Amino acid sequence: MKLLRVGTAGAERPALLDAEGVLRDLSGLVTDIDGALLADEAALGRIRAAAEAGELPELDATGLRVGPPLARIGKVVCIGLNYHDHARETGAEPPAEPVIFFKAADTVVGPHDTVLVPRGSTKTDWEVELAVVIGRTARYLESVEEGLAHVAGYAVAHDVSEREFQIERGGTWDKGKNCETFNPLGPWLVTADEVPDPQALSLKLWVNGELKQDGTTAEQIFPVGEVVRYVSQFMTLYPGDVINTGTPAGVALGQPEPKPFLRAGDVVELEIEGLGRQCQELKDA
Repeated sequence: MKLLRVGTAGAERPALLDAEGVLRDLSGLVTDIDGALLADEAALGRIRAAAEAGELPELDATGLRVGPPLARIGKVVCIGLNYHDHARETGAEPPAEPVIFFKAADTVVGPHDTVLVPRGSTKTDWEVELAVVIGRTARYLESVEEGLAHVAGYAVAHDVSEREFQIERGGTWDKGKNCETFNPLGPWLVTADEVPDPQALSLKLWVNGELKQDGTTAEQIFPVGEVVRYVSQFMTLYPGDVINTGTPAGVALGQPEPKPFLRAGDVVELEIEGLGRQCQELKDA
């Protein structure tokens, strides 16, 4: 299933995109799309049954904002330097273990919402990423297979980053990762049954129509199942938590000088095979 949330910010309603690309209203069945829903197999079964029976009312998508496909996100765990090609372009050694940092849940915005260039920023960068959404409580998992079994679904994430804040201002990476609007998510949460192999997805990103990133999740140093297993050794993952699993080569940081960092007025488009497409215009904060 392709689950999404539509409407004005803070007042989104749950919806489903059916096999014919028609938007369907879920508000008669569930109050929202969140961790509680993803952990409820019976509720998900009712949605599937209603969709297959053609019982869901159609929504007019004209002019309708698409919000983040997940409400009440507990935490956003991010994996750094998780693609062989991205490590090569930045001159970094591939890590021996996953690099973990966090984004606050309030950085998450809709897939077509405005992204704000922080005040004083000269090095705002783009990163298309596969987001993993947790559907079952995960603690101390023992295998890659267990890791995959705890995934409810997948989405497109844009891990916007400010490289000066991240790298040159001391401390951890978090200062360059948690600026307002720095995690567009969606358009859809695609349930795991529709993604048989998360290590066989193409990822692309364009800036002002120019292709910048053209990668594949096959390049991940630590695949999805291992990432979930590994993270569960250090923290408990709950339904509705999100893991951003890293970005392939092609970011501005990896380009020759002068590096083409983002400015107000730029338009970024990104997509992952089967998971949908995003488009954001950048403006000054």
